[in-house]
Amino acid sequence: MTDAERTVLDAIEAGRDELIALVTDLVAFDTTARALDDPPRQEAALQAYLGDRLRAHGASVDIWEPDAADVAGSRQIEPGLQFAGRPQLAATFPGGGGGRSLMFNGHIDVVTPEPVDRWTSDPWRAEIRDGNLYGRGTCDMKGGIGAMVFAVETLRRLGVPLAGDLIVCTNTDEESSGAGGIACVAHGVRADAGICTEPTGFEVWTCSRGSLTPIVTVDGRAGHAELTQPHWREGGAVNAIEKMQTVLAAFARLREEWRTRTDMQHPILSPTTITPTVVAGGEWIVTYPSSCSVTSMLNYLPQNADADGWGTAVEAEFAAFLADAAQADPWLKEHPPRITWTIDIPPFEVPPDHPVIGAILTAATDAGCETRIGGLDSWFDAATFTRFGNTPMVGFGPRHIDNAHRADEFVPVDDLVRCAQALALAAMRWCG
Repeated sequence: MTDAERTVLDAIEAGRDELIALVTDLVAFDTTARALDDPPRQEAALQAYLGDRLRAHGASVDIWEPDAADVAGSRQIEPGLQFAGRPQLAATFPGGGGGRSLMFNGHIDVVTPEPVDRWTSDPWRAEIRDGNLYGRGTCDMKGGIGAMVFAVETLRRLGVPLAGDLIVCTNTDEESSGAGGIACVAHGVRADAGICTEPTGFEVWTCSRGSLTPIVTVDGRAGHAELTQPHWREGGAVNAIEKMQTVLAAFARLREEWRTRTDMQHPILSPTTITPTVVAGGEWIVTYPSSCSVTSMLNYLPQNADADGWGTAVEAEFAAFLADAAQADPWLKEHPPRITWTIDIPPFEVPPDHPVIGAILTAATDAGCETRIGGLDSWFDAATFTRFGNTPMVGFGPRHIDNAHRADEFVPVDDLVRCAQALALAAMRWCG
């Protein structure tokens, strides 16, 4: 490392308490992820807080409320989503010229802390215990946001000149839909490469699976459950819940087929799969259920996406498989299951030889992180910027996603420091 790089690492270590205070401030803003019609919470206040900090260090700060049209028509977004009270932020530190631009990205929304009575401490008041910082979002992902903001602030405070632009982008709605990232792309936020500071455990995530959420509905025929019923061809009742067993058995066969098929394998990610998650059926305790539906999570790989990045080919295969399976049951053959497709969350993959991967791997190692290439079986905003925003983006952040979405969520304080150090080194080396 150069003397300038060592100076930056030392300054971040010396600023440990300031970094903790920054993350603590971020946790205190209630930015709980929303359902479609939920009112805004404190998203605007958090973005204003970050904007003021970044502006004070010389950034050109853009905070805006997207228009609903920016995300309308996307397979990823439920119709009717609005951004009132939920602005996005992009802060640009102009480079001196001749270098590559780099974006640091993170989402400000967090999942609900409920049930709050299962927390050891107040989820909105970050607290240090045994070297860990506890609070909602400390891990996912206000800790990562704090690390990237503090890394940039340290570079500016020390007067480190960068040749390329350095952009800090914080968006809403990752936990609920990905709408914030789509709005940022529509607004023109981009760079030559990007790092999303999700809690990767210091792995460099280069890919993620996408997801579909099919709702399969099976019709039955209502009738009195305490009376003996004639055959259904003679007008008797049909139990939709029992008929759903044929569908679930088909899911199991398809899952096993996908588990072993070569086109459903990936060197980093788990195979394409489908998991039933919500079942609803029946109308009354003494009535044969006339309908039963099952909602499932169908995760698919980057190579399974269509030419536009979506899961249409997987949808078609799933529908054909289910239609074929229904032929084995006389009732379902004449009353085929119906599929309702909801949102489609796209997968992504950055080519393994892209230089941003080596840049963050080397920077992480020099900052004392044990790192390697990995991926996420779920999804994160890097997919949007990579697929639709012309910004190849990887994930890199502190430990670990297993600490997210739980009571007593936490991030190790040492991880925040090392993450900030690695991000600062990556910026110096990438931007020049």
